[in-house]
Amino acid sequence: MPWMDCRPMDERIKFIGMYLEEVYTMTTLCLHFGISRKTGYKWLNRYRSEGAEGLNERSRAPYHQARKTPPEIEAAILAAARSGLVKKGPKKVRRILELTDPAIAWPAVSTIGAILKRHGLVVPRKRRRKSPPYEYPLAGCDYPNAVWSADLKGWFLTRNGDRCDPLTITDNYSRYILRCQLVRPATHHSMQPVFEHAFREFWVPVAIRTDNGAPFATTAVGGLSRLSVWWIRLGIIPERIMPGKPQQNPRHERMHRTLKHDTCKPPQSTWERQQAVFDQFCYEFNHERPHESIDQRFPAELYQSSPRPYPEILPEMGYPDDMVTRKVHHQGDIKWKGKHLYLTEILAGQTIGLRQVTEQRLDIYFGPIRLAQLDVAECKIIHLRKTKKRYERNK
Repeated sequence: MPWMDCRPMDERIKFIGMYLEEVYTMTTLCLHFGISRKTGYKWLNRYRSEGAEGLNERSRAPYHQARKTPPEIEAAILAAARSGLVKKGPKKVRRILELTDPAIAWPAVSTIGAILKRHGLVVPRKRRRKSPPYEYPLAGCDYPNAVWSADLKGWFLTRNGDRCDPLTITDNYSRYILRCQLVRPATHHSMQPVFEHAFREFWVPVAIRTDNGAPFATTAVGGLSRLSVWWIRLGIIPERIMPGKPQQNPRHERMHRTLKHDTCKPPQSTWERQQAVFDQFCYEFNHERPHESIDQRFPAELYQSSPRPYPEILPEMGYPDDMVTRKVHHQGDIKWKGKHLYLTEILAGQTIGLRQVTEQRLDIYFGPIRLAQLDVAECKIIHLRKTKKRYERNK
């Protein structure tokens, strides 16, 4: 109803009072208050029959809900959800009910979920911030060191209670295990030395493929982390699989299954002993275990070191002549036309490139990775959003 004021009750009382003064006609008052004559007569008739209470809003709920869940069905749903010690979601509740009494047409899963939520039997999951999507196709693994895969195998405890977080690195072409190293804790600071030792021994790959978890990726612009920024400075492309799609990194995941079966069941007595078992496994996996996927050859037969040496000094980021460069300040912002625009603190001290794509938009790059866009007219940074089309390009 188009009342001019944000408090309709006050306007209705004012409308009735002015009408009862018999100074203005109904048409004039309705034009003044911005309502139809039908609405004006409705509130006048309610006031005459019920007094001021008739000006309150009435419920618009129907008297009878044709598709309302019957009370006995709702009681059965609640009883099934409350039975046992384990909490059950709407899908499991519906399956239990179907098995208990298949003759009844039980409500849809969404209806059961609404009933459980109304009675406090389900708690909505807390939404977690996710890394922005990786928008480039995953590279092919056609030769050694084209793509390395890295991941943190699920942590477990040794028999004396020490936590083990194995960092694994493999070459996707040859299946060669480059590292299986326990890190403590599983952060950028403990993992970078492991990668550095691998780079010094095997030199630098073209790309490293990981999942979207820390410390490989963050929720920062472009999904950058301090580890991936270091890789880009080394000339390595940090690839990321789609969230919840481990099948996009099948060779590494298959190695993890063998690693878990051969070294963690049961776990060793100490952290040091577990690392010794990992080292022995890597040698046998690379040199003594034939692999069906590579024609029963050994990974060590196919692997050879990268032709790209590890630089002792990180090279400065270079950009083509068609790009404008900016330095990221220590607080994570860049300066554009006198304004400070926040990008990310992860790139503090780094140089980024900006390339014109339209009259109003510039793409922001760090090395070969497109991070965001700069809206020239509004002078603001626009982050890349997850889209179905962008994800489909990675399939």
